[in-house]
Order: sequence, then structure tokens, then C-alpha cells
Amino acid sequence: MVGLVPLKTGVVIKSFIANDGRKVLLRTLKWEDLDDMMEFINALVEEGAEIFANQKVTREHEVEWLARQMVEVEKGNRFNLSAVVDGKLITNSSITRGTGYSEHVGILAIAIRDGYREIGIGTEMMNKLISQAESMGLRMLTLTVFSTNNRARHVYEKVGFREVGCIPKELYKDGKYIDHVWMVKELTSNP
Repeated sequence: MVGLVPLKTGVVIKSFIANDGRKVLLRTLKWEDLDDMMEFINALVEEGAEIFANQKVTREHEVEWLARQMVEVEKGNRFNLSAVVDGKLITNSSITRGTGYSEHVGILAIAIRDGYREIGIGTEMMNKLISQAESMGLRMLTLTVFSTNNRARHVYEKVGFREVGCIPKELYKDGKYIDHVWMVKELTSNP
């Protein structure tokens, strides 16, 4: 497998300074992130972030989730990238390789904790995810986003994603129906 970044756990990818002056470390997930990941997802749920999870998770659930992630990373079917600021895990993202006739497609997901948005971390992570997808031999990335998440949609468009479809009222949050937007980016590694 050609690769800019090895598909392994705990690998430091890059460090940089966010727009607010904080030092950010981008790295792959590792087993030691278990408790931080549980705290991260539960903070997003508590915030009411525009993610699909709407209930806090237990440690048992998070152990199972992280184990599945690690197995797929070892198989080369998944890449996870996180950001750490001041020793605190503040983002998680992934690319999951499609199967069967969609093996050339990666499904991208990303979430950023409140207080760390709009300072360049998301854009930097998206650029690293796109580079990794190309090194994995993927030819296309897809993602979905709540239609109301204008901040995320702006970042996705800035790095080259375009809207290709919408499922009206697929999501129901806070007493309102929300459209579910599908976006795609064709990768430059296309033959």
C-alpha cells in the first residue's frame, strides 16, 4: 500500500499553531485515548452538536467502538485522525474505505469539540484526511452533514467538496426536521 501516513495507531502526523495561538498536535487514535474519546463524544452530545449521536455513551460502549476502529485500521480499511490541544483530545475524524464495488470511495466523518472551532483546526484536519485518502488509493470521498451546519459546510466547500444531494427532513432534532446533505470530492489521484 502506498502511503504518506502509516495506517497505525498513535502516529504523530503534524503539529501546528491554530489561529488563536494554541499548539495543536494531529495524530492517529490509540488505545490510551479510550477515556478521552468517551469524554469527547459525551461532551458533543451534551452540547447538542450536529452529530448523529444523541445519547451519552458508556465506557463499555466506547471500548467496543474503539476496538472496532482499531481492527479496521489494522486491516487498512480505516484511518482515524485526532487533534490534541494542551493534552486534551478535542477532535476525532475518520475515513472508512467502502466495500465491494465502492472500494475506491472513502466515507469521511469529523467532529470538533466546542471551543476549538473556527480557528483552522478543521481545515487542517480536512487537508490531512484528503492527503491520506489519496495515499490509500481512494478516488472519491463522501460525507454527510446537517443542512443547518453552515460552519462545517463552509470548511468542506473550502477544501473542494460539493453538494450532490439532499434527503429532505431525514433528521429530527430539537423539535425540527433538518435536511441531510450529501457532499463529494473527487481526488486528484484519479487516473
